[in-house]
Amino acid sequence: MNTMTMPTTMRPSTLSVEIEDESMIRDIKKAISMVRGVTKVRMPRRKRLTGYEQARLDVEEGRICSYDSLDDFIKEIENG
Repeated sequence: MNTMTMPTTMRPSTLSVEIEDESMIRDIKKAISMVRGVTKVRMPRRKRLTGYEQARLDVEEGRICSYDSLDDFIKEIENG
């Protein structure tokens, strides 16, 4: 008895990689694309933060400066 198997359509698998050092992304992307069987390597665009969101992040991460007066702030800017 002959049995025929119907070809199945395979969905591509997805692999997610988290990279700490953003300067390595280009090299890692290139290396992954060289692996046999890899058909596409793409990186989702990062969400752009609004000015408010960026300011909140700066405060949370301590990237703020305090001055006693506006004059102190202006002196700091003038002195570089």
